Amino acid sequence: MRSLAFAFVAIGMLLASAPAQAQIYDPSYPVCMHVYGEEMGDRMDCIFTSLAQCAASAFGLPATCLVNPYYAPARKQAPTRSYRRRVW
Repeated sequence: MRSLAFAFVAIGMLLASAPAQAQIYDPSYPVCMHVYGEEMGDRMDCIFTSLAQCAASAFGLPATCLVNPYYAPARKQAPTRSYRRRVW
């Protein structure tokens, strides 16, 4: 019984010690700008609502615009109907 518990603890410690990956894409915006180079630093800016907006910001910079593969648009709630009871 102790060896089984020890095995579970050892596996848990192994999984917990793995480095976590940071999310570089913000799922709130549909367009990202990848800035690269030593002067500007290598980064991903996901703060744009359109490719045109991103292209205007990237003009003159070592950057490219791309569609955010992790974009998750806000779900719209279905309209609710209010039912009124008829009084005869």
